[in-house]
Amino acid sequence: MNTVKEPHKTEGKNVISILETVDVYSGERSVLAEFDFLIEAPNWTRDGKHLVYNSFGRLYTFDLATGESTAIESGYAIRCNNDHVLSPDNSHVAVSHHTCEDGRSRIYIFPLQGGNPVLITPMAPSYLHGWSPDGNTLAYCAERNGEYDIYTIPINGGIETQLTDSSGLNDGPEYSPDGKHIWFNSVRTGLMQVWRMNVDSSEQTQITFDESNNWFPHVSPDGELVVYISYHKGDVAPGSHPANKNVEIRLIGSAGGEFRTLVKLFGGQGTINVNSWSPDSRKLAFVSYKLKE
Repeated sequence: MNTVKEPHKTEGKNVISILETVDVYSGERSVLAEFDFLIEAPNWTRDGKHLVYNSFGRLYTFDLATGESTAIESGYAIRCNNDHVLSPDNSHVAVSHHTCEDGRSRIYIFPLQGGNPVLITPMAPSYLHGWSPDGNTLAYCAERNGEYDIYTIPINGGIETQLTDSSGLNDGPEYSPDGKHIWFNSVRTGLMQVWRMNVDSSEQTQITFDESNNWFPHVSPDGELVVYISYHKGDVAPGSHPANKNVEIRLIGSAGGEFRTLVKLFGGQGTINVNSWSPDSRKLAFVSYKLKE
């Protein structure tokens, strides 16, 4: 069974999490806070004032001015993983929550200010990654009939649409800011690489061709740049993105071309699973880790 999207294997207490930003132009890194436990996957709010991260199944807002974290009330959705995305207007957040009934991940939506979750994907497992710029559609990775592919579904639920059908894992779908493309990663050529397709699934085009395993492409709000996380070839199986590895955050133009390494760090799973660009397309938020002695 493919276990690519299983929750973090540690209990979250044997690591130190370092919440950071990097300026994509100067390369300057800034540490915002250190946590004596596991946090993952920061989103940056549209007003530029907060980050949203997950820890121990809950979501939290991090105030960039004060450095204070506040739990978001999410009703019974208290087993959320690191796949969470803010709505374009930042009024709501969509999450992947492991339901109590069977422990499998399904997608829910609830108000960013806190409230009761609403189920969107009855079928499981489903792992959220993208929200369309018009606010009407979610994109996600799901296992159906033994294959992991990319699907979309209206935000009010309903019939899901399958977009990929190549053999092997297809994951990490995220909309471009203009709503014309979905970026994703696929193992179909042997190594995990970054791909892009039209929103109707046509013109599936490989973007990266290097000898690494490249995951989770995130497009800048201005649509000009894309970051992704790279595992060194041989460190991991192509269809796996574990924690606690030496990895790189890389940057390319949205038209493709040569990549530039932004950051080398100890991390992987939890570092940038979701889009964490600042609203001005200048900085990226991410999490690096240290193992406790």
